[in-house]
Amino acid sequence: MLHPQTHALLASIEKNGVAPTHTLSPDEARRAYRDRRFTLQPEPPAVGEVTDLRAPGPLGPVSLRMYRPLLPVGLGTELLPVLIYFHGGGWVIGDLDTHDTLCRQLANASGCMVIATDYRLAPENPFPVGFEDCVAATEWVRRNAMSLGVDPGRMAVGGDSAGGNLAAAVAIHQRDVGLSLAYQLLIYPVTDQQGGTPSHVSNGQGYLLTNDTLTYYRNHYVPDAADHLDWRASPMVRPDLSDLPPALVLTAGYDPLRDEGLYYAQRLSDSGCATTYVCFERQIHGFILMGKVIDEANSAVAFCAGELRRALMAA
Repeated sequence: MLHPQTHALLASIEKNGVAPTHTLSPDEARRAYRDRRFTLQPEPPAVGEVTDLRAPGPLGPVSLRMYRPLLPVGLGTELLPVLIYFHGGGWVIGDLDTHDTLCRQLANASGCMVIATDYRLAPENPFPVGFEDCVAATEWVRRNAMSLGVDPGRMAVGGDSAGGNLAAAVAIHQRDVGLSLAYQLLIYPVTDQQGGTPSHVSNGQGYLLTNDTLTYYRNHYVPDAADHLDWRASPMVRPDLSDLPPALVLTAGYDPLRDEGLYYAQRLSDSGCATTYVCFERQIHGFILMGKVIDEANSAVAFCAGELRRALMAA
């Protein structure tokens, strides 16, 4: 059953006639997503330092935002592990501001530096531009690790939803070019653009993210159906998932993407990657950004941060 707080949120959305994302233009959807954070997200916590950066990308500079965690007195001069974070939003919406609170929470609770990536969005920049921006950002952080104060041997990638898709694909790319990562944090990721899992049927309507909205996002990001079988868009189709970094795959029970995350976690485990899979059974897609109204969101953030700390502090 849905968590009572989540049920109340969905009832409020229906009562207030909030327009589904797939009925909006990309610009309208972006504004709505930015505005929604004030209603659903906790106040952004203070961190040690926030620095805006720019990394060269294939189509021009990519904006980044670096969060230094609050650390105990006497710490903070050594190189810190780093999480390079890719925001969700179906490759169409979302930006540095929509995920600012989450990145601050992850930085403070994990003790890691977090660097958020403002990759280019579709439909103006369809596949593979977002993926290429994320690769460029990751490689720029690696090249500049010492000056940024991060440890190049303790680099992780992560993201939620579309960002989880990008993180999974970047991890595969980095393996392919011989550049190892230490961890991947995949929060309800898209792993197969073909869809068709049982959770797409059972959860495809009535739980905020619908199959219609997934199609809207997919058609903007990967308009050519042939690209659905490109592993950079669908990491699940990559035959070889061995030698990838340890992973946490987190899903939600009432999410149409639930089974994509589950199946990808199983593929990783079967390929010999140390993988933890956790499903918040009573939750919906996107819940981790809703800590102001859903208590389990804060539990999920704390769990992700704890796994990051465990993996990267010991690396």
